[in-house]
Amino acid sequence: MLEEYRIEGRRAAEISASIERAVGDGQLEPGQLLPPMRELATDLAVNPNTVAAAYRILRERGVIETAGRRGSRVRPRPATTGRQRIRADAPAGVRDVADGNPDPALLPSLAKAFAAAGEQGDREPVLYGDAPVEPGLERIARAGLDADGVPDGPLAVLSGSLDAIERVLAAHLKPGDTVALEDPGWGSLLDLVPALGLRTAPVGVDDEGPLPDDVRRALGAGARALIVTDRAQNPTGASVSATRARALRSVLREYPEILLIEDDHGNGIVDLPLHPLAGTTHTWVFVRSVAKAYGPDLRLAVLTGDPVTLDRVRGRQRLGPGWVGRVLQRAVLRLWSDGALDPAAVAAAYRERRDLLIDALAERGVRAYGRSGLNIWIPVPDETGAVSRLLHAGWAVAPGARFRLSAPPGIRVTVATLTPEETGPLADAIASAIGPGLVRSYA
Repeated sequence: MLEEYRIEGRRAAEISASIERAVGDGQLEPGQLLPPMRELATDLAVNPNTVAAAYRILRERGVIETAGRRGSRVRPRPATTGRQRIRADAPAGVRDVADGNPDPALLPSLAKAFAAAGEQGDREPVLYGDAPVEPGLERIARAGLDADGVPDGPLAVLSGSLDAIERVLAAHLKPGDTVALEDPGWGSLLDLVPALGLRTAPVGVDDEGPLPDDVRRALGAGARALIVTDRAQNPTGASVSATRARALRSVLREYPEILLIEDDHGNGIVDLPLHPLAGTTHTWVFVRSVAKAYGPDLRLAVLTGDPVTLDRVRGRQRLGPGWVGRVLQRAVLRLWSDGALDPAAVAAAYRERRDLLIDALAERGVRAYGRSGLNIWIPVPDETGAVSRLLHAGWAVAPGARFRLSAPPGIRVTVATLTPEETGPLADAIASAIGPGLVRSYA
């Protein structure tokens, strides 16, 4: 067993680090069985309790999983490796429709906003002890949330959606707790949850959002948190409809003690209304980031929620980075107040690109999904084969494995920069790669 790699160490931290290094560089592969604790203790000449402690550290970090007498194995998708490695890199001459990025041509110019923020910083420098949230940004953010029906609550500013979600999960859950996640869902989130030592419970998704029966099943089985993407769900483009929101609220009322996290990262790039679930449970947060609409390098998200959760998040933030730079906050405020972005025009551009490709695929007998956002999701019978054949045909798409827990195979295509002239050739290549007549649901 493990002939290719020798685990080393005398202390629990050293043994766990040795295993994690091997997982990270591929010497221990996903699904590989680790030695029984007593056997490894004998090999290392340490107490079995030391190995047990090392394995516990690895479980809490999401590197391994233990199934009783069947032993401990490297997780199928260990948090240390990351789903970003599951990709088809685009070599020279291959068109990349896999990256998930917005169209740079639709992003607003940042120069004037940052120049104004810098000038304000010279006049009014932010010092230790000053408020962590720019007052003007808080007013505009709160007005937007009010207009969309998000309940009133305290407000914090974090470094993007993932930072906000991580802090909220850490504020309420402990290693071993279960989080219900959309499947297919955001790959970074599917990595983050096990990295925090939490378990995942997959929840199916269709065009209108998470499936209520799946949510009820996950919560009934003991999941302590549910994360929902309101609009522009990655990778499927799902958007929670009014009908689906009512059904989900009905389920959530049966479990008022669970933690509800809503991610509205699609704000500013979608033309579908928001139907928030916030406030249905006692413990809830709603996060809205600026990355998709204003640029991925603007690491800023606004978070609101129940007072206890926001107090915990802001308190822990003070002990870490302290606050998100007010220069950045002032720049985003200037972008908002100056109307630097035309959300309706941006949403219309992305909608046109999605619809063109979805319609072209339908004409070729291929079912695709993408109700909102930058991406479309295409179920396929053979994910690896489809990605390989498309790469050979000159198109790099994202393998669905980056976004799945137990959902059927698929591929994700980013349409953000797709031109009308490219749509037909790409549809031809996809139809050829996967075969016509595929109608399987992604849920």
